[in-house]
Amino acid sequence: MGTPGLPGVPPGGFAVHRDAWGVPHVRAADELALARGQGYVTALDRGWQIEVDRWRAEGRLAERLGAPGIAWDRFAHRVRLADTARRAYAALADDDRAWVDAYTAGVNEGLARGRDVPELHALADPAWPGGGDLPPHEPWPAWAPLGVFLVAHVLFSGFPHVLWRDHVARTLGDAVARSRPDVRLADVLDLLAVDGGPGSGSNAWALAGARTRSGAPLLAGDPHRLLELPGVYQQVRLACDDYDVVGLAFPGVPGLPHFGHAGAAAWGVTNAMAHHVDVVAERLHRTADGGVEALGPDGPEPADVVVATVRVRATGGPVEHRVETVETVRGVVVTGGPDEPDRTFAVRLPARVDADLGVGAWRRLLRARSARDVTDAFATWVDPVDRVLAADRDTVLSVTAGRVPHRDVAGRALPLPAWSDAARARPWVVPPGPVVVEDVAVDANERPARPEIDLGHTYAPPHRARRIRALLDAAGDDGTAADQSRVHGDTLLWGAGDLLRWLDEAAGGVPSGDGEAGDEGTPGAVVGSADGLDPRSVRAARRLRAWDRRMDADNADAALFAAWRAALARRVAAHPALAPLHVPHGLDPVFAPWLSVTARVADALPALLGADWLGIDGADEAWGALSEVVRGLGDTDDHDGGDPRPTDAAPVWGDTHRVLGLHVLLDVQGATAPRVPSLPLAGDTDTVRCTASVPGISDVCVRGSVARWVWDLDDRDASRWGVPFGASGDPRSPHFADQLAAWADAETVPVVTDWTLLRHEETR
Repeated sequence: MGTPGLPGVPPGGFAVHRDAWGVPHVRAADELALARGQGYVTALDRGWQIEVDRWRAEGRLAERLGAPGIAWDRFAHRVRLADTARRAYAALADDDRAWVDAYTAGVNEGLARGRDVPELHALADPAWPGGGDLPPHEPWPAWAPLGVFLVAHVLFSGFPHVLWRDHVARTLGDAVARSRPDVRLADVLDLLAVDGGPGSGSNAWALAGARTRSGAPLLAGDPHRLLELPGVYQQVRLACDDYDVVGLAFPGVPGLPHFGHAGAAAWGVTNAMAHHVDVVAERLHRTADGGVEALGPDGPEPADVVVATVRVRATGGPVEHRVETVETVRGVVVTGGPDEPDRTFAVRLPARVDADLGVGAWRRLLRARSARDVTDAFATWVDPVDRVLAADRDTVLSVTAGRVPHRDVAGRALPLPAWSDAARARPWVVPPGPVVVEDVAVDANERPARPEIDLGHTYAPPHRARRIRALLDAAGDDGTAADQSRVHGDTLLWGAGDLLRWLDEAAGGVPSGDGEAGDEGTPGAVVGSADGLDPRSVRAARRLRAWDRRMDADNADAALFAAWRAALARRVAAHPALAPLHVPHGLDPVFAPWLSVTARVADALPALLGADWLGIDGADEAWGALSEVVRGLGDTDDHDGGDPRPTDAAPVWGDTHRVLGLHVLLDVQGATAPRVPSLPLAGDTDTVRCTASVPGISDVCVRGSVARWVWDLDDRDASRWGVPFGASGDPRSPHFADQLAAWADAETVPVVTDWTLLRHEETR
């Protein structure tokens, strides 16, 4: 496993090698030299990206970008990101701190070359949009890697969804209470319960040895996040005398916290959808001496107030904005304040409560030799809360990891009133121990079957999990790493029937059952007739009912479905019954994506169409939306009413469903942001092949699989991995987007671990 005798490793130093995809393989004799090497190569490959995230952690993005950075900087100061990272760094054990320090030292070395990228040159250009001077570069502070990890996860939890549910309760809930006092608030919230928005999800699955050709386990999966450019994960190999691990790193963070293969052991995670951040409704007021008090369960309490300054780049010098940050006994105030008594909320972040980000777990994972070693390392995991699959040559284990306050389901739905006992801090849940997987395990953010790990409020629909299990069952007992592309690439939209059943009647129908398929004559259809409808709408409905539910890029019926779904989302969002939701939410602008009514309605369409008690006629809306689409498309049929097949000229899903890499400079008017080819994509939000868009707003894919991975425990060289764009963050590099075509096809590239097949790279 070690490196003695291998050329290219200087004493006390590190060496970098590359495979054909530009993926860095870092070698060193000891752990600290290796951490330094990882920091160095990360700065070299992702210098722009990690600098942006460091500025985000510090709340200093606007100093470089100008006005587009203000909203984030304000939030970063209010949530006290930098202070939390400093506290967690100060509390590290000596050996963990030395490891982080070595990584940071490598980052500072690598930035000497890694800052030579077009984006940073553009920032320094006197012609920068908006004018102003770029502040001088400052070396990374010791705590910066912890700050970068916080940036990636502070909005990853469910707390913005709690703010959305509060908005629903205050607006639609109050309106329903007046008009329909017999309807419970819980029923109103359940209508819009799917945790949509720019959130997170993932797939992961495990095959025990009995289900594979080799007799050793396989792990596989793909995390779903915003498709940031450069990508949020970095393929890397870390090898020293103590371990040799391949996996996916967060650029700017040491180790391989989420996905790794150490040869003898491997691991991967999915989001457990846990309610691990309490949201508290606060009542603040100013005192005579200029301080701030909060009303707690025992009466008024002093709050901690710090005034921060956000400097905004501008012609003539930076413009300073004063930001008052408040922390109560219960948490940091993220929106509102003493001058906004009705819309003030604080959050209790586990990482801040304990001054702990779980860094010890990150480091310990690299030394794992067995599945049990992996789950033992995750025992000290903090945030986010994950479902973990771990495997070695003989065993697969499943465990839930992270810190979650002990709350019943009712206490997870809405903000807790600060002045009530409900808002008092609760102890962390003691999660159950690992469970042995004897056959197959699938995690896809669905509600878990085991009550003891049901730690959330709402979950993803069960369709992805059911589909993955069906695909694995169909493959029998002959699983291989290469075969997992069949699962990664699956485009069946299992939940489409939940909407299509509303096209079985012209008006006023109700579902006849609970089936999912929604085909004509199947349970779950809305029974009736389509008499009196526009014949073209009837023909279009026949096409959709006959459609195979595949969201393939070249599929015209998928395009018709997507256009109809988008029109339906817009119609329902504009329905008078939902008018209260459009009242301004009054929250900090950083939460706006989670409060998009159209996006939320699109997620919740199946439930809303059945809400006749709210005055929504599901069948009428469904047919009305289809009629809009048909009128907009014109006559795309060259057949009579009995033939539902589209013509060759009909639009296909890939015409509008294309990838967009979300580069931070897209937010800066007049700036030139790097781009990647706008490839047509198959898949959808809730297909296994996740390429998410926002129905009713845009078909463009901005969230999806930010990596795909397959870990073979029999032969690590048979493992596979892939990212949406490439190993490099430099737009001039041949490896900036050389994996995009493979990613768009749901393919992966080989993991190469033979040092003789790698190219040595000079590091000085």
